[in-house]
Amino acid sequence: MTHAVISYIDFERNPMNKLLATLITGLFAASAYAQGAGHATTPVPATPTVAETSGSSAKIETPAYSADPKANAKAEKADAKADEKTAKANAKEQEKIAKAQAESKKTKAKARADASEDKADALK
Repeated sequence: MTHAVISYIDFERNPMNKLLATLITGLFAASAYAQGAGHATTPVPATPTVAETSGSSAKIETPAYSADPKANAKAEKADAKADEKTAKANAKEQEKIAKAQAESKKTKAKARADASEDKADALK
């Protein structure tokens, strides 16, 4: 298609035609590249050593597992403790969000009531 556009344009009479043809060709190439599999994204592996909360980031290191059953039990205990801390932090954040949303709803309701009262007063 771009060849037909380029052959249609007369480059001898107007040098600006060459620029336009180049821009049109680039447009077609960019759209073909965007639609095709021209670029591959590699997924970034998740790191289990860092747990983040919205207020601050807390670093939790998971111990390495070994062949010793006692060490594995200790590591599993540490993992469970870290999971518990993360769950508690997430629960606190969810409570804060719920309180903020409830307060926002109350404020909006009050503003709507005030606006309707003002509108009613203006109509009188």
